[in-house]
Amino acid sequence: MSLDDFNLLPEPAAREQLARCLDVERWVDAVLLGRPYADVGALRQVAATAAGSLSDDELESALARHPRIGERAGAGHDAGHSAREQSGVDHGDADVTARLADGNRAYEERFDRVFLIRAAGRDSGEILAELSRRLDNDDATEREETVTQLREIALLRLEGMIG
Repeated sequence: MSLDDFNLLPEPAAREQLARCLDVERWVDAVLLGRPYADVGALRQVAATAAGSLSDDELESALARHPRIGERAGAGHDAGHSAREQSGVDHGDADVTARLADGNRAYEERFDRVFLIRAAGRDSGEILAELSRRLDNDDATEREETVTQLREIALLRLEGMIG
């Protein structure tokens, strides 16, 4: 849809589209309140600022829409987005699949949440290297990295929506 289409989209439809980018009610509200946008840059700025920090509840809500890296999206996930974003993961490589499963398990044991990374544009090796590196983060650093990844994903999805 164009920016003009987004600006004119009825609120319920716009809310649904935005929640697919980042399922955080406060973020969706902030982006909606900024309409109409004069240009995509203004939309991006409002969206980035609103996604700059997330409460614990917002983080949990947003992560619930994302499957584990290397796994197919299930109920409640944004399957279309996830499939495109994880297209660089080599699902046919048994070693990659096993390493991702082990890494996901270790991450969830360490941080009690799903590992999230902006997978778009990254291959399996890059994702595995980041997963390994981030396992060494302290809790506060890793939480901030997770919020940053969610923001990057949200902005990519938003830009894709306003194509």
